[in-house]
Amino acid sequence: MNTGFPADFMWGGATAATQVEGGWNEGGKGLDTGDCRSADPATPRAQRRERPFKEMTTERMKAAIACEDTGIYPFRWGSDQYHRWEEDLDLFAEMSMKVYRMSVSWARIFPNGDDAEPNAEGLAYYRKVMEGCKKRGIKVFLTMLHYSIPVHLLEEYGGWTNRKMVDLYVRYAKTLYENFGDLVDYWLPFNEMNAGRFAPFSGAALIRHEGENFDQVVHQALHHEFLASALAIKLGHEMMPDSKFGCMIARFCHYAGTCSPEDQLQRQHDEQYTNWFYTDVMARGAYPSYMDRYFALKGIEIAKDPDDDKILREGTADFISFSYYFTQVSTVNTAWEKTDGNLVVASKNPYLPTSEWGWQEDPTGLRITLNQLYDRYQKPLFVSEFGLGATDVLEEDGAVHDEYRIAYLRNHIAAMREAVIDGVDLFGCTIWGIIDLVSNGTIEMTKRYGVIYVDADDAGEGTFDRYKKDSFYWYKHCIETNGEVL
Repeated sequence: MNTGFPADFMWGGATAATQVEGGWNEGGKGLDTGDCRSADPATPRAQRRERPFKEMTTERMKAAIACEDTGIYPFRWGSDQYHRWEEDLDLFAEMSMKVYRMSVSWARIFPNGDDAEPNAEGLAYYRKVMEGCKKRGIKVFLTMLHYSIPVHLLEEYGGWTNRKMVDLYVRYAKTLYENFGDLVDYWLPFNEMNAGRFAPFSGAALIRHEGENFDQVVHQALHHEFLASALAIKLGHEMMPDSKFGCMIARFCHYAGTCSPEDQLQRQHDEQYTNWFYTDVMARGAYPSYMDRYFALKGIEIAKDPDDDKILREGTADFISFSYYFTQVSTVNTAWEKTDGNLVVASKNPYLPTSEWGWQEDPTGLRITLNQLYDRYQKPLFVSEFGLGATDVLEEDGAVHDEYRIAYLRNHIAAMREAVIDGVDLFGCTIWGIIDLVSNGTIEMTKRYGVIYVDADDAGEGTFDRYKKDSFYWYKHCIETNGEVL
C-alpha cells in the first residue's frame, strides 16, 4: 500500500506562452489569436463573466488585426517573460521545482502558421529557455498548443474548421520534435481539448456566426483537433521512441443535485458530454457510442475520411492530464442557483465555499476525479493545472501575504496524497500560473494565481518586477519534503 507521494513525484508550475510571454511583435513572432483578445481595464467584473465578453466577433478581430499598439490587448504584454525568462527560471530553481509545464507559441515558430521555413529566432529563443531549465535541473513538460494559433490560419483557412489545419499542425509538431526532442521530457499536443466546446475561440479559434449550427461547427473542429493530436503522437513515438505523450481536458466533476433519478441521469450525461467523450477518444482511440445519440439530437454529422478511425486508434496518449479548479451540480432544475467556474457558468453547490470570482473550492472533488480517471483508463495521471485566482496585495516591504492561497494548495495537495494512497498512479502536478499572468477567462492581471507576484496591473502599467509571496516559501517547503509537510 502506498503511504504518500512517490520519491520521484514531479512538483512544478505551469504557464502558457500567450498569457505570460509578451514580446508579441518581437523576435519574428506573428500575430496570434490571443493577441487579438481585448479588455478595457475599466470593464466591470460582472461584465467579464458574460458570454459576449469571452467570445470573439469578426468585427473585434478586424479591429485587433489593424491595431499596431498594445492598447487594451493584455496578452500582448503578458508577464514579460520573453525578456525575463532567466530571472523566472532562477526563481523556479530556488523554489526547488522539479518540472516546468510551459508552452510554445505556434506564431513564434511559424509566424503565419504555413510558412515555408520556421522562424530561426523563435526556435533559438525556446531552445535557450529549455536549456535554461535543464541547466537548473528542471524537467520540461511542453504544451505544443495552448489556446492560440497564428491569425493567418484563421483568415486563410478558417482555423480548425478546415481539415488542412491537421497537416499544418503535424508539420509544426515535427519541427518541435526536430528542434527540442533532446530537451523535452513530456509532450502535450493540446491544452484542454474540451475547451473547443465551452470556450470556442480559445479552444478552437471559432467565431460564432448567425444562422449556423454552431454545435456542428464545434464538433467538426474538435474532430480535426483529435486527428492532429493522434497524428502528432504517432509521429512523436516514431521519431522519439522513449518519449511520453499525454492528453488533457479541463475536468468538470459533477455531483447530482438530488437523489432523483432525473438528476442522476443528468449527472451521467454531463460527465459524458463535458469530460469522458474527450478522454475516451484520446486515451481509448475511438468515438464512444453514447455520442451517437447526442450527435443525432444536436443535428451533428462528423465528416470523416476513411482512415480517420485508424488514425485515432494509432495515436492514443501515454498518460492523462487535466486541469482542476472546481466542481458543479448536475440537475434538471433550471431555477438552480448559478455561479462562475473555469470559463463556464455552473450550478452552485450549497456545501462548498466560493472564491471572490465565484469558483467553488472542493479538494475532495480532486480526489474523486483522480480515482475516476484511473479507474476508467488505468493510465498514469498528471494534474497539469490547479490553483486559486485571487486579489493579492503587494506590501511596501515587497511581501505578499496570501495565506488563502496556502490553505487552498495545502487542501488540494492533501487530496492528491489521499488519491495516491487510494492506489492512483499520479506522477506529478503543476500549479497553474506559478508566476502571475494574464487570466485567460477574464483577461486581467488582478485575478492572480502565482506564488510569484508580478508588478503589473490590468492596463499593463508597472515595473513587472517579481516578488516572492508567502506561498512561494510554503510551496518550496512542500516540494523539499515531498508533500509530507503541508
